[in-house]
Amino acid sequence: MLRLYNTMSRSKENFRPLKEGEVKIFTCGPSTYRRPHIGNYRTFLYEDILVRYLEYLGYEVKRTINLTDVEDKMLEEAVALGKKPEQIAAEVAEHFHRETETLKIKLPPKIPRASTSIDQAVHLIQELLKKGLAYWHENKVFFDPLKFKGFGKLFRLDMSRWPKQKVRFKKDTYNGRRWNRGDFVLWHGYQEGDLSYWDTELGRGRPSWNIQDPAMVTESLGFQIDINCGGIDNIYRHHDYNIAVIESLSGKEYANYYLHGEHLVIDGRTMSKSLGNIRYPEDLLNRHIQPHHLRFFLIYTHYRRKLNLTDTSLTRSAEYVDAIRSLIRKLVQQPGPASNRNPGDPQAKKVIRGIRRCFESQMNDDLSVGRGVDGIYQMLRKLESSFFPLTPEAVRQLTAELSAIDTVLQVLLEGASR
Repeated sequence: MLRLYNTMSRSKENFRPLKEGEVKIFTCGPSTYRRPHIGNYRTFLYEDILVRYLEYLGYEVKRTINLTDVEDKMLEEAVALGKKPEQIAAEVAEHFHRETETLKIKLPPKIPRASTSIDQAVHLIQELLKKGLAYWHENKVFFDPLKFKGFGKLFRLDMSRWPKQKVRFKKDTYNGRRWNRGDFVLWHGYQEGDLSYWDTELGRGRPSWNIQDPAMVTESLGFQIDINCGGIDNIYRHHDYNIAVIESLSGKEYANYYLHGEHLVIDGRTMSKSLGNIRYPEDLLNRHIQPHHLRFFLIYTHYRRKLNLTDTSLTRSAEYVDAIRSLIRKLVQQPGPASNRNPGDPQAKKVIRGIRRCFESQMNDDLSVGRGVDGIYQMLRKLESSFFPLTPEAVRQLTAELSAIDTVLQVLLEGASR
């Protein structure tokens, strides 16, 4: 049975979907004020592995990934660059779609944007106002976390430290891993000179970042889903805000499982604009690194472990996956007859059947891609040392097994279908 580490319980749990045979997943997509960097793609890739493995197991996966194109940072970037917000969003979205294609990240056919879910955001805010969980203050709408029982439960926030006086946080987002102990903004009323605004039943203005994910989730998947994914930074504020908004309205648990991926660092240092060490996929692909090398590097280390990108680690990873691909080519391209050394298919087929069992046993342990790949490689080497050349029937079986596995990994076979 598939076991996933649930951030909510801080433990591995057997995965059981809300509806038999179907899984609903929400994965936080990129904010389109700047293009996604290599660390963002590490998050998108562990989510891709999750989706593909669930489909491999036979589930119908209904996934939503979003584009955040309405927020304070977008407006600041538009002013700084002298561009319209929608122009910046279009450019970043183009990068995102091109790079996900390159890295073989499967995307759903329809990707909602904050700007396409304005009506739903307004509706949710209206309902929160009616319930007394939200209120107007100085042309903005705020959510009062003290009126939601269990606020901060994902992070396990110490509510005893909550201030006695009313504190309001007016910005969409705040830098760093910090907690804003106070009310958070849901709606920005129009101010003269605003670049993005809509005329709505709440008046002229725009939804804050804190209501945008709830709007897109509930509009596309409903108020209850199976899995909510994101990066580790989302444990601070963002996902607890989503939980508070959605569960306040539904009265039911929003998600049964929460998955969070760790950071990617560069030469042991966090990526930052000030350090000048932010890397994008093309920076690496322009250095004779192939797309399958980059995908493999980003998925091999367990998603809950920090990943250190160095020239050495990337080179070693590329050499490893190429060695696996080379061994597979050798095994499947030179079938031969049975011989004294290779008396036939039964023994080889037994090893081949074990390849998929090995892969599944590791993937069922919280998506342990690296251990699964290592196990596959060891069994391929056993086939080479004990049964090469394989008989045509064994080659067919091996190809079928590896093709099935590679619907998930997308790195073992050349020209694998997405």
